[in-house]
Amino acid sequence: MSRIGKRPVPLPSGVEASVSGQTVSVKGPKGTRQFRATDDVTITVEDNAVKVTPRGKSKRARQQWGMSRSMVENLVTGVTTGFKKELEITGVGYRAQMQGNVLKLALGYSHDVNFEVPDGVTVTAPKQTEVVVEGIDEQQVGQVAANIREWRAPEPYKGKGIRYKGEYIFRKEGKKK
Repeated sequence: MSRIGKRPVPLPSGVEASVSGQTVSVKGPKGTRQFRATDDVTITVEDNAVKVTPRGKSKRARQQWGMSRSMVENLVTGVTTGFKKELEITGVGYRAQMQGNVLKLALGYSHDVNFEVPDGVTVTAPKQTEVVVEGIDEQQVGQVAANIREWRAPEPYKGKGIRYKGEYIFRKEGKKK
């Protein structure tokens, strides 16, 4: 039995959820999100909470049970508080700044990197060495942060590059004479 799946997802005040077929729509103060579940689970809204139950005892139904419940919980979290990823830029001359809808990154290349921010995500650069990615869709926020980090991933010798805040970079010792 799924420990995650059997817990109902509580709906805070100001959040409405509706189910039509296999699609769950959640509306809150930050926007509206929806998720389409597979046919292996049944989703219902009862007592100001969303319940997910499997439609059988197959392995796939049990897998989808916990995953669908987590996805619904992410919808509720997204429309209430939102998701946030913070990136740190380390390196001499490495910096970031926002110009309209474009994040300009100076990362030691012969040219500046212009990163176009997609819709549904807010990117800010409070300092030249910090980038904050925010939005209501956890997957999209994580993907945008990963795409920014991909331009210059931290290297193990000097630790230069773009890293997630709090990320540990395994450092290597350089060559010896």
